Amino acid sequence: MKTLKRILVILAVILLGVNSVFAGGGTRNGTGGASELIIPVGAQGIALGGSGIATATGLDALYWNPAGISGMTNSVAAEFSHMNYIADIGVEYGAVGVNFEGFGIVALDVKSLNIGNIPVTTNDQPDGTGQTFSPEFLVAGATYAKQLTDRISIGLTFHYISETIAQVSASGFAVNAGVQYKDLGDITGLNFGLAINNIGPQMTFGGTGLLVKASPAGSSSTPTDAFLRAPSFYSIEAAAFDLPSSIDVGLGYALSIDDVNALQFSGTFENNNFSGDLYNVGAEYGYNKMLFVRVGYSYSPVDQDADYIYGFTAGAGINYDLGGVTLKVDYAYRSVKYFDANQVFEISFGF
Repeated sequence: MKTLKRILVILAVILLGVNSVFAGGGTRNGTGGASELIIPVGAQGIALGGSGIATATGLDALYWNPAGISGMTNSVAAEFSHMNYIADIGVEYGAVGVNFEGFGIVALDVKSLNIGNIPVTTNDQPDGTGQTFSPEFLVAGATYAKQLTDRISIGLTFHYISETIAQVSASGFAVNAGVQYKDLGDITGLNFGLAINNIGPQMTFGGTGLLVKASPAGSSSTPTDAFLRAPSFYSIEAAAFDLPSSIDVGLGYALSIDDVNALQFSGTFENNNFSGDLYNVGAEYGYNKMLFVRVGYSYSPVDQDADYIYGFTAGAGINYDLGGVTLKVDYAYRSVKYFDANQVFEISFGF
């Protein structure tokens, strides 16, 4: 009971500390940067419509709620996935976790975007110079999670963010924190989850790409006397931007029908500082803890002139024990308005 009280006090302090981050969030829609932070990874969570804040476990929980990886049962686990994102962007992801008995779970993960080559254009050559550049977006994370009691788990993730576009770049860091509580109200199978995501300082772009050649006011481009200065390079000061922070609160309920059939239902409310709030729901059917089928839906009650482009999700997975090695293969589908659907292929190993 004392442990629960401590957790509640810690969560209250965190919520008070980030209150200013979300104040007036509705007036700042579309102003957040580092959008690669909110590109989801984890086929199981995507197939459930992002509703697994209270139910996600193992490495698949890294994106949704870091507290969930405390449920990793393997000594070592690794996960790799590829997602076809919007506008032909590829999202590559990899994670590895190690279970240290008595200490907790330590995990590392990397997410990168493959945008491809973009032609370089100038005012004089608007059709292209013949050169290309490839934007590089990377998020690397380190996570610690621990199961404090048979019901309470906590997790903390530190993310390093790197963005490079041609000759300008920006870097920063963000923190995610989460908690999961099992058997809420002594109801078997009822779980609660809370996650606070992407809390960190503002980021700012810099680099030689922000240099412009100009003459001071009142000067000539071809000075005729010592009082006039020749054109020189000046640096444009880029505006700082906020990270896309969010608070997610979720419930989940696991129902065991018999020895081989099981159902799981989940729902999440997501409050953002960069866009409209989200309501996510999902359901999963499991057969013999080996075959899984999942569906989900994500809804945003935004104004009609600001369409939310995501909606129905679905997926399936196979979990097979090879004798000392656990193999998981998962697939997820997410419908997208105006673009091709997102598709995720993921493979996981546990030892």
